[in-house]
Order: sequence, then structure tokens, then C-alpha cells
Amino acid sequence: MTEQPAPENPEGDEPIKQRKNGLYPAVSAELADNMKSGWADTELHDLRPIPQAAETARRRAELSARFPGERLVIPAGNLRTRSNDTEYAFRASTEYVYLTGDQTQDGVLVLEPTGEQGHEATIHLLPRSNRENGEFWLDGQGELWVGRRHSLTEAERLLGVPARDVRELAGTLAGATGPVRVVRGHDAGVETALTDKVTAERDEELRVFISEQRLVKDGFEIAELQKAVDSTVRGFEDVVKVLDKAEATSERYIEGTFFLRARVEGNDIGYGSICAAGPHATTLHWVRNDGPVRSGDLLLLDAGVETNSLYTADVTRTLPINGTYTELQRKIYDAVYEAQEAGIAAVKPGAKYRDFHDAAQRVLAEKLVEWGLVEGPVERVLELGLQRRWTLHGTGHMLGLDVHDCAVARTETYVDGVLEPGMVLTVEPGLYFQADDLTVPEEYRGIGVRIEDDILVTEDGNRNLSAALPRTSADVEAWMAGLKG
Repeated sequence: MTEQPAPENPEGDEPIKQRKNGLYPAVSAELADNMKSGWADTELHDLRPIPQAAETARRRAELSARFPGERLVIPAGNLRTRSNDTEYAFRASTEYVYLTGDQTQDGVLVLEPTGEQGHEATIHLLPRSNRENGEFWLDGQGELWVGRRHSLTEAERLLGVPARDVRELAGTLAGATGPVRVVRGHDAGVETALTDKVTAERDEELRVFISEQRLVKDGFEIAELQKAVDSTVRGFEDVVKVLDKAEATSERYIEGTFFLRARVEGNDIGYGSICAAGPHATTLHWVRNDGPVRSGDLLLLDAGVETNSLYTADVTRTLPINGTYTELQRKIYDAVYEAQEAGIAAVKPGAKYRDFHDAAQRVLAEKLVEWGLVEGPVERVLELGLQRRWTLHGTGHMLGLDVHDCAVARTETYVDGVLEPGMVLTVEPGLYFQADDLTVPEEYRGIGVRIEDDILVTEDGNRNLSAALPRTSADVEAWMAGLKG
């Protein structure tokens, strides 16, 4: 990686400072003048609005109607340092992306009230890097170092929102009057400018409302989630084809294989891939992915591609590494499949959100009683939650821009709410027998099974977005055999 030359000079009115220990001690006047000229005009004139522009406008209108007469500030966030002068890959805040479709670091959406009703939206962005003071080639975030930013005019055309220079925003916000709300946790500079104008309680109401807006997906979002799932299915196929190479190396070969698909067909993985072989499958969020992959064991692969618009899939399959389940592995897998079938059947408009969880847990409790692992009757097991020693987690969650979407929605509208068409959720029961669990027969220990699919609530029931990936034990074996040739 080439060493960056200098810290950012956001105001653009002074020469860029040279970095400590840089190999060039200074920029000569002649070089500075030379770098200012001789560049072609690269302004983009034939831009069309982003595909979701109409949807983001509608979302902003809903937000406006909820908070009349109040200034609303939604930041994208800033770069985060990984080490010294290198940063983590930037991912704009979910609220900002949902309302703008933009993914630009340091961006801020501001809804200015136009009276008792209505707002005027403005997006505040960094303009193209300055050529007069050398920012574009001397600054570590300049155009020649990290790539070209859109001009403000280009951004307006793409997003359908007037764009202004974000470097002037702090002063504007500091002088603002009237009620203000901000989405916290993303931009310390914005929050500092508003420190005497906002309250934590009012700001949380804004964040909660945007989270609840996202409970029901629109057509654009559903299409993006299907795209994410389709790429994820191909990623799972990629993994099955290289299981022999994973056996020769480690779980990291599986992780890298899926990541390649995510980067080629999308933006990234939607969350850290869980590539858990053998007893690692009993650790719910095993993301170290540094263990052995052995024939005869199971591989629990929980992974999702994130699209370029930042919608993510979340799918899990538990696969026999050698292509065939043992008798005990099949018994446990089939029990989880039966539980998932019951859970998916409970997903329909008008049903309680909790119904799919309750249906799946009942099946698993029945199996545990049947196998003699817990004393019945089943109603007692469920009432006391005794099955949780082996089921551990909830049976699903909302899915969207965040893998655990709508997480700050009110309990009464989420887990205590009712399913509506357009909601997308996962159904993912599991059974996990820890390697050191002395309450189960030795042959159970170290076996973990989870099956997870992404389910869209429709007008008349549901649609499994990830149905292209086999689920029954027999279909999984046949699918793996076909992929391995």
C-alpha cells in the first residue's frame, strides 16, 4: 500500500500540510502551479436518478409527516481508523442509506421544516476534492488517492435532492433555532454542533421511527433482497465445490470462497461468515473460521451476500462434509428441518410475529422429549424453557439493510406485533449439543445443526426467497453429489 502524503484539509483554503516522515520535504511553487492545470473536464452530464430515488422520496415524505415543524438531521457517518493512517471500509449508516440511497462518507441529510407541515430535504456532501490547494493529489482522501467523488451537481441528479457542501453544515446547525432531532452515533461533529439543541429521548424517537418504517419492505427492497439471496445460493454452491480444498487447509478456505462471490456479485458479505465445521457448529457466532474441516463431520455455513445497495441475505445450511449424513446426523438434521417447516408455515399476514418461533420450538421440544434428553411433558418443557439448553436462540429476525433489521423498533410493533405483507424475516431453528455436555449421550456431543431461510410475507401466505437452496437431508445430499460431479 502506497504511503499517503498528508492529513485531510477539509476547508480547502490553505495549502495541504506535508506529512511527517514523507520522502518529499516540500512542494515547489512550480510543481504546485503545474498540478493546477492541464486536466480535462470530467463532469458527468448524462446521469439518471438511482433506481430507488422514487422510494427514498416517499420514505422522506413519511418521515416529514411524523415530525412536522422539526429539523431532522441524519448523518452517514465518518471513516473509522483501523490502524495509524489506514481506515476500515466505510459503510454508511442504515438510516441515511434508507432515506437517500447514498453511501458517501461524511454525508448528512437534513430535513428543514417549511412551516407547520412539510420539509425541504437537502443532502450535505463533500464536493470534488480541491485542485487549487492541492487537496486532490496531496491529501490522503484526495481524488488521486482514493478515487473521484461526485460533484454536488452530479449528486443532485443521482439522488433527486439538492446538494450542498457539508463543510459549511456545522456552522449552520450551530446557529439553528427551533426543535431539532438527530440520529446519534454516526457523526461526532454534527452532534457537537447540536449539543445544546437536542435531547437523547427525542433523538431516540427519531431513530425508532425510522427503524419501524423499515418493517415493511417496498418493491425495490424486496427485489434487492432476492438478488442478495440468489448470489448467496451461488456462494453456497461455490463452497460445496471446494470442500476438498477446505479439508486440506481449514475453515478459512470456505470463508474466502464465499467472500469471493460476495465481492464479485455484491458489495461485501452482510455479516461475518460463520464457517463452522465439526464441534464449532455448536458455537452460534463462530467467525474465527480457523478450525479443521474433516470428512465425516458437519459444516454449518451461515452466510449472506450484501448487494451494492446494502441489502443482505442471511442463509444457513448444515452440510455433511463428505456428502452423506450419518444416521445420527440425519436424525438431528431432520428434526431441525421439521421444526423449520412448522415455523415457515406459521408465517402469514395477520399472524403474530412470535407464532413462527413458538411453532418451531414446539417441534424441537417434542423431539428432545422423544429422544429422552429432557423429561416431558412437552408443555412443561416449553413453559420452563428447558429446550433452550439445546436450541439456545430465537427462531428468526427481520432482514433488510441490516442483517438484524429494525432492531430498535418498539417491542409492541416488532416481536409483539403482527405480520404484514412485505415483511421479510428469517426462520432459523437449530439444535446444538456442546462437546462438553454430559447430559446427552456421547455420540450427540459436538453436533450442531441450523437451517435458515429468508421468508417474505405475501398477501396470501409467504414466499421462501432462498427456496433454490435444497433443505431436506436427501435433497442436500443429491445437490452436493451433483455439484461435486
